[in-house]
Amino acid sequence: MKAMILAAGFGTRLRPLTQTVPKPMVPVMNRPLLERTIELLRSAGIADIAVNVHHLPEQVIAHFGDGSRFGVNLNFSREEKIMGTAGGIKGVQGFLDGGTFLVINSDIIVDIDLNRVLEFHRAKESCLTLVVREDDSPKKYDPIEIQEDGRIVHFVGASSMNVPDETRRVMFTGIQIMEPEIFSRIPEGKFCGTTEDVFPEMIGEGLPVFGYLHKDYWIDMGNREQYLQVHKDALDEKIRLKSDLIKNPEGLSIVPPVMIGKDCYIESNAQIGPNVVLGNGCRVESHAVVENSVLWEGVTVGPDCTVRRSILGNGVHLAEKTEVADQSMIAE
Repeated sequence: MKAMILAAGFGTRLRPLTQTVPKPMVPVMNRPLLERTIELLRSAGIADIAVNVHHLPEQVIAHFGDGSRFGVNLNFSREEKIMGTAGGIKGVQGFLDGGTFLVINSDIIVDIDLNRVLEFHRAKESCLTLVVREDDSPKKYDPIEIQEDGRIVHFVGASSMNVPDETRRVMFTGIQIMEPEIFSRIPEGKFCGTTEDVFPEMIGEGLPVFGYLHKDYWIDMGNREQYLQVHKDALDEKIRLKSDLIKNPEGLSIVPPVMIGKDCYIESNAQIGPNVVLGNGCRVESHAVVENSVLWEGVTVGPDCTVRRSILGNGVHLAEKTEVADQSMIAE
């Protein structure tokens, strides 16, 4: 099976960090977000992957190349203008056409066995399977209603007529398995969305569209709060993410959990933690305090500085006694 990673967005909710770094290259535990998605697909035996790019595409293409370094075969689709989720899929029809394929958003972190989703899709003889989940805050996401057998009977924008009384309300995770017939539903060369345009139409026609209920870890890494939450969860081992970082190194004023990259310099009287990730080459100087934050590569936190609940982008330099709280910063 082939797959597509939807990675052409601007990462607006993570600005200003994404002004200079495209969202697929935003580090998660010191590795690019897109690398995490590739790891997930490779773990399911999926090696042929298309990726659409638009914002700062050269950074993404230069880092990943043809994918061989990561054990996969990558095919990049450059979008001169944003085409929407369905439009992006249509743009790689030549690559994906010919069999069942998987599509996944690039901005999620998830613990899931994709092969089980594929088994469910085939067992249900589904033309479209969405991975869905129940959420504690349903108002944050557009609702989907499914029957006991998993069949989706109501989707955002679809008619509510003939919806059974007994349904479960869920939300879409951004992972889906599709059959190539879907290409006939997507217009050529036009902006088109899947959840806005294509999926509601399919459900309205009564086609076999199912929801696979996912109960394990999932998070949409869309804004600063969720980005920091991903790292806290990784530090607490609620989600296991491969990393070269050193956990809770000895000989420093550490309040666990903390993970620190290569070639970092930390003064012995600086306080690091809890819930801190330092990228490679960071400096934390005398009497500085860093808590509940993520520092990307080459960040300097000067003497007597405090950093709390913040993200500092590559190369940020904080002068002496600077206080940063609840912010995202990039180098000037």
